[in-house]
Amino acid sequence: MESSLIANALQVNFDSVLGFPDNDGIVNMFKALESTGLRGFLGCPSVLYEQALEQFFDTAFDRENEVVSAVQGKFVGISEEQFSGVFELPMIGLTDVADVPKDLVYHARSIFSKSGEPVKTSCKKRKMKYEFHLLNDILEKSVTVKAGSFDAVTHEQFLLMTTIHFGLKIIWSKFLFDILKEMVTKSFMQAKGFAAQVCVLLKRAPNLTLGEAKTFPPQKILNMKTVGTYVAKNKISVLTRMSQRNQFLRRLQQRGDQLLLLLSLQLRRSEPLWGELLPQKRSWRWFQWFKILNPYLWSLLQLSGPVLINKY
Repeated sequence: MESSLIANALQVNFDSVLGFPDNDGIVNMFKALESTGLRGFLGCPSVLYEQALEQFFDTAFDRENEVVSAVQGKFVGISEEQFSGVFELPMIGLTDVADVPKDLVYHARSIFSKSGEPVKTSCKKRKMKYEFHLLNDILEKSVTVKAGSFDAVTHEQFLLMTTIHFGLKIIWSKFLFDILKEMVTKSFMQAKGFAAQVCVLLKRAPNLTLGEAKTFPPQKILNMKTVGTYVAKNKISVLTRMSQRNQFLRRLQQRGDQLLLLLSLQLRRSEPLWGELLPQKRSWRWFQWFKILNPYLWSLLQLSGPVLINKY
């Protein structure tokens, strides 16, 4: 039970990450996350009471806007007001992320983009700057608690990131408590999570002896060290993929495959270069052939950054 509840969970040590050196992007992202009112929730004590957690999720159910469970043979109720008060969550603001102004979403598409070209509100994470990649990870794993693949950004996640980046207020108390209710309602396909937060709430319940607490694994807590490791790995990954792409383009030029080289460069440019030089029908067929028959090379050429053809 413990491993399933925290397999993808992330906690944030705000005091540590806000002092991250020489990286304004990362620091500003965590400042925005803190100012939106999630510090008490994401930065709560990172402790686990495994047996109590198991009993809570085995017996919990939603009753009249209250989550009720039986722990150690005693009924424990958690209301939205209690939930909000413990984690100091805002109770004013947007009630639905769909109400985010469209002009802010439009600007966010370029701000979040690694290449500077607007991304879609549902896109691959690799197309975003790494600070927003990390923000999306935090939201996916510790706020909306989504199960499955984590390599894509959903439309809902993008809207949440937009509200945080631009400092919009959102009623986190209702948003997060509704997710908790879905976790304990069997008819919903909501993954279970909020392990540290549930433990904090159970510890405050009267007449409960929770026993020995276990701490979160260090890699599950975002601090200066773990975020530094994340940034370093991300930069190495980008440089490796850029090197692979440039090596491929160099081989094309050496072999004299001018048509493929032209198509390859076009995948990283917005101007219709090859469309002007080749008949439209033929260029479209070659474009489709390259994309379908060379998926690995296609993925390499989606990487943002300059094409270093002048150094071949």
